[in-house]
Amino acid sequence: MKELGLGLFIIGLVSLALPFLGLKFMFLTWIEQWGPSTAWAIRGGATLLGLVLWLSFKNRD
Repeated sequence: MKELGLGLFIIGLVSLALPFLGLKFMFLTWIEQWGPSTAWAIRGGATLLGLVLWLSFKNRD
C-alpha cells in the first residue's frame, strides 16, 4: 500500500505540474470533460490520497 500511495502521489504531482508546461497525461485527458475546476479537484484529490496512503503506511513493514 505504501508503494501505491507513493506512485499515486508522484503521478498526482506530475499531473498538477504538466498543465503549466502546456502538456497533458494521455490517460488523464478524460477529466478535462467536466471542466477545469473539476479536473483540478480530481488532480488534487489524487495527490492528496497518495500522500495520505504513503504517510499512513510509511512505517509499516
